[in-house]
Amino acid sequence: MPLLKRTLIGLLRSHELTGDKAKDPLLKSHYYKLSREKAWEEVVSTLKKMQGYRLLHEVQSVGEIVLEKRTMTGRTMDITVSVININPVTSAVDIYSASRGSFGDLGSNYRTILDIYRTLDKKLAQYKTSSI
Repeated sequence: MPLLKRTLIGLLRSHELTGDKAKDPLLKSHYYKLSREKAWEEVVSTLKKMQGYRLLHEVQSVGEIVLEKRTMTGRTMDITVSVININPVTSAVDIYSASRGSFGDLGSNYRTILDIYRTLDKKLAQYKTSSI
């Protein structure tokens, strides 16, 4: 049922984001036992290899990576992946995804975030931690 709910929400909303306070457990920040520098390297190299995503720019000093993705309907999604330093040995990754245009996204931003998290968690499985 959550996917149907997401699709219905997506009729009106054309963005999605993750964070510590997210009500949906799948949209909670993801934590890795890696320094910010190491997490940055791993995240950037993983995102560069993901099919269907185009890396537009990366700003290591603020920990942001900006991607673009085209949907099957031809819309463009702008995605910002943030690598945040929690402490010297732990980093968090948060994602903001928004569709260009005035209509809702039918849940595509939600699915995009889950896709990116799934890929990062697979690549960084040995460093994944549930909390800080």
